[in-house]
Formats: sequence, structure tokens, C-alpha cells
Amino acid sequence: MSKAVRELEPLSVWNFFEDLNAVPRPSKKEDQVRKFMVEFGQSRGLPTRVDDIGNVIITKPASSGMESRHTVVLQGHLDMVHQKNEGTDFNFNTQGIKSYIDGEWVRADGTTLGADNGMGVAAIMAVLDADDIAHPPIEALFTIDEETGMTGAQNLKAGELTGKYLLNLDTEDDRELTIGCAGGIDTTAEMSYIQKESSEGSVGVKLTVSGLVGGHSGMDIHLGRGNANKIMNVLVRDVRLHYGAAIHSIRGGSLRNAIPRESTAILAVRDFNGFSEHIRELAMHLKEIYRKTDPNLTIDLSEVEVPKNVMNKTSQRDLIAAISAAPNGVFRMSAEIEGLTETSSNLAKVNVANGKLTVKSLQRSALEFGKMEVAHAVGDAFALMGAHVTHSGSYPGWAPKPDSSIVKLMDDLYTNMYGEQADVNACHAGLECGILGANYPEMEMISFGPTITGAHSPDESVKIASVQKFWKFFLATLEQIPEKK
Repeated sequence: MSKAVRELEPLSVWNFFEDLNAVPRPSKKEDQVRKFMVEFGQSRGLPTRVDDIGNVIITKPASSGMESRHTVVLQGHLDMVHQKNEGTDFNFNTQGIKSYIDGEWVRADGTTLGADNGMGVAAIMAVLDADDIAHPPIEALFTIDEETGMTGAQNLKAGELTGKYLLNLDTEDDRELTIGCAGGIDTTAEMSYIQKESSEGSVGVKLTVSGLVGGHSGMDIHLGRGNANKIMNVLVRDVRLHYGAAIHSIRGGSLRNAIPRESTAILAVRDFNGFSEHIRELAMHLKEIYRKTDPNLTIDLSEVEVPKNVMNKTSQRDLIAAISAAPNGVFRMSAEIEGLTETSSNLAKVNVANGKLTVKSLQRSALEFGKMEVAHAVGDAFALMGAHVTHSGSYPGWAPKPDSSIVKLMDDLYTNMYGEQADVNACHAGLECGILGANYPEMEMISFGPTITGAHSPDESVKIASVQKFWKFFLATLEQIPEKK
């Protein structure tokens, strides 16, 4: 934990952020942070409850003079993406995030920072804690498991909330007011394969792809960054043809919603010297391709013990072909909103070992049809090799309502405060608003937040001045929530 970060303004927000970051909070393992949040609400005498799925709801009466205003739901998610740099010794299940100030930014030491969505949660906590902030009646909703399936939002029952407006504090640019988002679905391919003994005279090789930028598989997918699984497949495909390389194992990527930054393969090859020279040549070409997007791309190889077993030739050929054929990156750009990705896919994880292979991917689209179109395109690539393909975790997009009263209120307020128009937009990421709207169709929703870069990667950072701007705008919004008619 950082004393210097705790001294940043606004003090209450940064201190609650540091308190939150002291608590391990992996997706699907939110017991510790749930307990932390319940104790926070109860210690302040606020009605606090946990719903059937594990979301925490804390309510607070309106401040004096604001009792006649509409109730507002303040919403953020408790879990965070866990990514660390190769070589960083860190246990996300037991350790707190180590943040530090780097010029105008706050970062973490070798890991994700948790600003997504810790800054939003901390801002809500600061409002709940304060006795000098003007606000309407508040229902604070802290959801679980946003990053790996949005099951908290999906299982929130109708009737738990009464608010007319929902402020989702999970956007990552302080100029933006987000009023729509993409839906998503997971596609998983699994298969058993026959192993055979490595050829006599083979040499064991460890091949590693690392140093990629990675990032959010929705918000960053249009930037053309390298995907470690795709790059590893290029390498293995080429050396299989030229040097009879056989796959013993591949382990690439870690999270479905993060562009994979690293991949490691153990191979058996016949000609180590020729293989090494060929890899160096391929690496040169790949580094040239990705020199702008991923300047630190590294491709390493070393000699290791010869693996006893490798994947049979047919399965190896089919797997390489399937990964090559599977769509990855932008599938289609929006024809309605300039610069917005409409449909995409992220080949997130490839695991091959001990006679079993698993490939996990995440597809996103603003359109339900587009989402399923790319999901089937990915699934079909692996079905052709005989893999069992499943589609799961589907969640809807959030249809924009630009004429809603909360959008007009906050858009006008932003212009009055900052002398420029806000960027009212839709995003190519999964926000919980679309899911929550299924049970609360009359609730008006909007998403905003401070400027965060590198979310879902160890490069994640939040701009200090942006937190101050976001906080000021947040408080002004609460003060302007209209009265009931």
C-alpha cells in the first residue's frame, strides 16, 4: 500500500481505493471483498444486505433537503482482472495491490492496478461515508464477477432496486458519457488427442512469445495489437513444415477478456540448429509487423529435456489450421458510429497438454446477430477438427437511449462545467447496464468514470487529475438529480 497515493486529492476517494486494493478480489473469489464491503456499510449504520448471488446492496437516505428527489442507483463491480508481468512474484489470492505514483499517473508494481472498477467503487464508498455531500436517496449496488461472466448482474432479481436512474461508474475516459455497449459470448473448444512418442534423435525446445502490450479485449481490440496465441501458431505452423517440429504442450493467454500477452510451447524438433535459425528469421519479420503496436515483442527459444510424448501429426495439423482460421480481432466496424468496433473476437487461451486441448475465446458485438455470427465462425473452425464446441455466458448489449433525461442532464452539466461537449457514445466492451436493464427496463442508465489506460494488463494506470475531475462531476450530478413529479 502507498502512503503517497493516500495523500492524493480527493483524499476520501484515494483512501478508499487503497483500502479496497488491500483486499484480494479475484473474480469468482469475492468472499473477502464482500465481507469488507458489508463491514463498511454496517459500521456506518447503513442498511446493508447481500442478495442470493452475492452482490452487496447498501442504501443511504437523502441528505437534508434532497428527500423529494428520485432515488439513484450507484453501481460498480467488486472484482478485478488479475494479470502480472512474467517474472513478477505475486499471489492475487493473498496479497494486496502495490500501487505507486508515476508522474501524473498511479500504477501498480508489476500487476494490474484494479482501477477497473476500484476507482468507481471507491467513489461510491466516499459518498456513502460522507455527511457533507448533497445527494438524493441512494441505492449502492456492488456486483460480483463482472470480469468473468457478469453473473452478479445476471442474477440480480427484479425488485431488489427501486431507483429511477442508475449511474454505472465503469467507463475509462473522463470525457465520455457512455450510453450503450456490446454484448458478449464465450466460445470454448475442447478435445482429446492421441499422443505418440517423440522421434528418436529429437531435441527438446522451449519456445516463448512475450513482451506484448495486451490490453482489454473489447476497448483495445481495434488497435491491432499482437495476440500471443496467434503469433505462437505462426511460429509452430512454419517450423512443423520445415523441421518436423512436434507439439508437446502449449500454454498461452490467461483471461478471456484480456488480449493474450504471452505463450509458451514445448516442442520436439529434429534439427535444432536449422530450427533456431528459422525461428530467428520469423522473429525478425514478426517484430517488424508489430514494431508500432508491440515494440517489446520478444521471441525466445532454449534447449530443454526432450519431451517423452507429443501430439500426433493429424491432431497437430488440424489444431494449427483451426487456430489460423479462427477469426481474431475486429470482425466488423460499425456503419452507424464512426470509429466504433461493431463485432470482434479475442482468441484468449490455448492450452495443450497430456492428451487434452482447450481453446477459449470471447466474442463481442453491438448486434445480437453479429455476436452469434462471429461466435459460430470461431466455433466452426474448431468443430472441423472434431473438437467439442460450447457457447456460454451470453449477455446482451445495451441499446443507447440518447434522448433519456439522465443523458440530457449529464451532457448539459458537463458542457456547463468544462466549456466543451462530452463525448456521448457507445463502447465495444461489456458493461452491466445491458444485463441490469433486462429486469429494470424503465431505469435510465449512464456510465462514466476517470481516465484509465491499459485496463486488464499490468500497464493499467489511472490519471490523477482525471480522478479529481470525475469526482467533481460525480458530486455535481448527484446534486442535480431531479425531484419526483
